Amino acid sequence: MNQFERSKIDVTLLTPEDWSRLRDIRLRALIENPEAFGPTYDEENNLNEQGWRNRFKKEDYLIGSISNKDVGTLYIEVLKGDHGATCWIGGCWTDPEYRGFGVMKSLFEFIDLHSKEKGWQRQGLGVWVHNEKAIKAYEAIGFSVAGEKMASTSRPGSYFQHMVRNSK
Repeated sequence: MNQFERSKIDVTLLTPEDWSRLRDIRLRALIENPEAFGPTYDEENNLNEQGWRNRFKKEDYLIGSISNKDVGTLYIEVLKGDHGATCWIGGCWTDPEYRGFGVMKSLFEFIDLHSKEKGWQRQGLGVWVHNEKAIKAYEAIGFSVAGEKMASTSRPGSYFQHMVRNSK
């Protein structure tokens, strides 16, 4: 991949009609990095079309693509969250072959561009405390640690940390 292709990241705000794109990248993420998520591959793979479409009722989904290949994703839920967050970010994932290409940065630039109209001014997220690479990546795009680490209810013995950032 040449430098131009590497830097060209298209970000798409999905609609319910894009449910199969969401399903495909989400299942890839759960196969590649099951340790990064709460839900399991089996739980998500059992969803039917309507189950995937229902997700769009409370969350917005972004996908980052390079050369028409979906390589990164996240979702945004507007809410009054911890630490003053106006929305919560989840499901962040980048295909391992494309890590370091700026995919997550591009997704957050899209969030910044649309933050006022969508209510995304202050983002919060949770990250597993053992996932140091993710924590460093979030810090590089402006997130900072908020509060103390907390025990997971879905994964006994595991801890997560809240992080927050303001849109630019």
